[in-house]
Amino acid sequence: MHSLPLFVRLADRPVILLGEGEAADAKRRLLERAGARIVDEDAQAALAIVAIDDDADAEAAIARLKARGILVNAVDRPTLCDFTLPAIVDRDPVLIAVGTGGASAGLAKVVRQRIEALLPATLGALALALEAARPMMKERWPLPAQRRRALDAALASGGMLDPLAVQDAEATARWLASAGEPVADRMIAILLTSGDPDDLTLGTARLMGEADRIYHAANVPAEILTRARADAQRIMTEIAPTEPGPGLSLWLEIAAG
Repeated sequence: MHSLPLFVRLADRPVILLGEGEAADAKRRLLERAGARIVDEDAQAALAIVAIDDDADAEAAIARLKARGILVNAVDRPTLCDFTLPAIVDRDPVLIAVGTGGASAGLAKVVRQRIEALLPATLGALALALEAARPMMKERWPLPAQRRRALDAALASGGMLDPLAVQDAEATARWLASAGEPVADRMIAILLTSGDPDDLTLGTARLMGEADRIYHAANVPAEILTRARADAQRIMTEIAPTEPGPGLSLWLEIAAG
């Protein structure tokens, strides 16, 4: 990855904004939505946005800010940016950020619009309902792996809490009242057709997103393994284990050509 996506809480925190005109106004609106305090160049801040049209003036301001250790977003100057501002899908508290590292704001916008059309307005309310249900979920499923598997099943396509379907205010309560025990410990062997992640089936991609650990042969490339959950264990081994461990385990190998 060329950048690490982060969500930064800016409520009542200072952010330097330099410049005038449409670009500066757009950034001001975005910072105000996040609750930031917009300050001038001389103030103390960790972040700054430079939306100055004149190249010489902009580069001088960027140099001064960086010399103070401030991270800078330089509007329309991606090579000078320490961070970029993505296109945002807002279903508060669910936020989806689409970035291109400054390569094409237009592309990020179109991707955002496509995603926006997929997500119902009830998605944020679902997130808040799940947050409120945490104590009940911990009582029902004491182990984190149990809770994760139960949630994975509920949030799957067609599940009781499918996030792409419109959910009413009682959906989470109905799920908790009716959900059975999570699937027992298991291991699934998957024979990949190639080392290209674009060749993964939807079913395989879903399982990789749910698995607690991935056992894999040496010829399975990193590009495939990055499709698994970030906190899933990756274990290279010559053969599939007979005792893979609790939860869902996968054995991946590539079919001989």
